[in-house]
Amino acid sequence: MRLLPLFALVAFATALPAPAPRDSFHWSGKVAEGQIVEIRGINGSIHAEPASTDRVEVIAHKTALNDDPSDIQVKVVERDGGVTVCAVGDSGECLPTSDVSVDFTVRVPRGVRFVARTVNGLVEANSLEADTEAHTVNGNVRVSTGGAAQVDTVNGSIVASVGKITSASKFSTVNGGITVTLSNSVAARVHAETVNGRIRTEFPLALRGAFPARHADGAIGRGGPELKIATVNGSIRLKHKKPV
Repeated sequence: MRLLPLFALVAFATALPAPAPRDSFHWSGKVAEGQIVEIRGINGSIHAEPASTDRVEVIAHKTALNDDPSDIQVKVVERDGGVTVCAVGDSGECLPTSDVSVDFTVRVPRGVRFVARTVNGLVEANSLEADTEAHTVNGNVRVSTGGAAQVDTVNGSIVASVGKITSASKFSTVNGGITVTLSNSVAARVHAETVNGRIRTEFPLALRGAFPARHADGAIGRGGPELKIATVNGSIRLKHKKPV
């Protein structure tokens, strides 16, 4: 077996990229039922899950290729109606301009509403109980909640499961498919459309357009608030939530 000279091994080791600098943040606090916990980021993912206590917990991990992660701070703003947690740059605004990526993990108590906003990153909210919003530009979105939901992205797919439609709701993307699963108790007026894709539905909606269908309209249950589902490049699927 041929052995590499020692100087070759050293050269190879020094050629390996250095690990990205890393920094962390943790916050925990009370947010009353019906109030909002909002997470704002620019670069990085947001992941939400149910809390095991009555306290909101936010964990943020900061990484960077070139910049110093400590250049970006995580700010907590408590206000009437809830709390906002955001990544803050030198300007003091929630609009950092660097290559620092901030990935958030949030534990949300039952009954607390959740809002997630990022630009470059995945948004995921699993098994929440209250109204949920998820907004990104470049990233997929996955949401499941017993409440209502609003979801949008530009370059990414959407997979959502919701228990209620209490007001006008919208699920939209430009480049990606959309799958929405609705509980049997949902009542809404549905308007769904795609430009380059097809629509499939497990609900009795009127399908329009040359095959494959690209428009769907109609009432679910007794009808009610508007539910708009729209994409340009992708397919749409509407599903019944299966009983547990």
